[in-house]
Amino acid sequence: MLVRHKAWLAGSLFLLALVGLISVGFQPAQASDPLDRLLRSRLLEHNITVPEPGAPASPAQVELGRMLYFDKLLSGNRDTSCATCHHPALATSDARPLSVGTAGVGLGPDRQRGQERPHIPRNAPDVFNRGSALWTTMFWDMRIEQMPDGRLLTPAGAFLPEGIDDVLAAQALFPPTAEHEMRGMPGDRDLFGHPNELAEIPAQDFPAIWNAIVARLQRTPPYRPLFEDAYPGTRFEEITIAHVANAIAAFEREAFTLLNSPWDRYLRGDDSALSPAAKRGALLFYGELGCSACHSGPLMTDQQAHNIAVPQLGPGKGASAPFDFGRELVSGSPTDRYAFRTPPLRNVAVTGPYMHNGAFRTLEAAVRHHLNPAESLRTYTPSAHLPADLVATYQDDPAVQEALLDTLDRNLHPTTISDDEFADLLAFLHALTDPAVYTLAQEIPTWVPSGLPVAEIEARTP
Repeated sequence: MLVRHKAWLAGSLFLLALVGLISVGFQPAQASDPLDRLLRSRLLEHNITVPEPGAPASPAQVELGRMLYFDKLLSGNRDTSCATCHHPALATSDARPLSVGTAGVGLGPDRQRGQERPHIPRNAPDVFNRGSALWTTMFWDMRIEQMPDGRLLTPAGAFLPEGIDDVLAAQALFPPTAEHEMRGMPGDRDLFGHPNELAEIPAQDFPAIWNAIVARLQRTPPYRPLFEDAYPGTRFEEITIAHVANAIAAFEREAFTLLNSPWDRYLRGDDSALSPAAKRGALLFYGELGCSACHSGPLMTDQQAHNIAVPQLGPGKGASAPFDFGRELVSGSPTDRYAFRTPPLRNVAVTGPYMHNGAFRTLEAAVRHHLNPAESLRTYTPSAHLPADLVATYQDDPAVQEALLDTLDRNLHPTTISDDEFADLLAFLHALTDPAVYTLAQEIPTWVPSGLPVAEIEARTP
């Protein structure tokens, strides 16, 4: 990132207007304005296109996945579903800095933790456009990764089930195995007062947990026709967790692939889809600001881990608690400490709070952090961004802040921009929102085969 001068942009536009430069691959009628010609030329340089949505699935598989996505039967206490933290009415997340999983009550920002239950250590990311074949990693720490030869690396290692379609399906395997996300704690009882058999299985015995979930489904007769329609030739008694995960992924791909934002329409050739401010913001993004160095390609992420000095807060993760060392917990490399995967930016204006732990409440604050991470870190005010029960978890020790800055990504430098340029950049980021995000509540079913409530539980009997 460099300190820029407005004269650069004005001069570039004048030069293009003077020489009548036509970007390769675009006809004059498609880019008659100098601003459009400059932007389209820049997009060609960066190979920016609308991402492919991914392979389609049968309607029967999608419908099965929809039922499974909303069915709390997949959680140990029968109180938490995929939708609890990735809700269609909340832009496929939960609008919280850190999620509240099993034993919680309520939905989204109003959800309350159960007694002696911690927050989930990381923010629940959106699941938009995750069906694209361009995806090779999942989770903030990239602990699921597809290798160039097609192999999937996951926390299950050699116990990964056969038949998993892709990284999105692999991702669906793991929240039900996590103690505080969906599985529950030893000694828990479910909504009906019955023992939680999933929580009694050792945490790393993934096959046993998955088999117990499948056994629950097989004891639920309304699921029989759904599975047998989704997987013709496979008897209900023969289903595995791979069938469950692939169906959930099929639903997510079908329901949450949204590729009709103003930006997408512009990429398809409609010059009128973006405002002049959004076009200027895109030039900043793909130009001197250098945002596209990490938010690259059609998915707007390089799928690599970077340390951008996000304030440390929350319960911490694994062996690094009360801190979260990020990618280092997977790779074992100290150079990956505090590094997290670059998030994609489609629909970013509606998917806050931002960062791996929701440290920034607004998009404006998240962008300003990128412009000067050191200053943002040192002046961070947790009460301005966090709910009351998270404020005290903020790690304000100067030594912690210096450790964060010691391995700050080398692409980040203090960058000065004008108020007008900042407004243009935000206009571009808002243009990444597909209007369909506001109608996703239509994906919520009125019932699920288990008979458990689809809505989040509002109260719990002591």
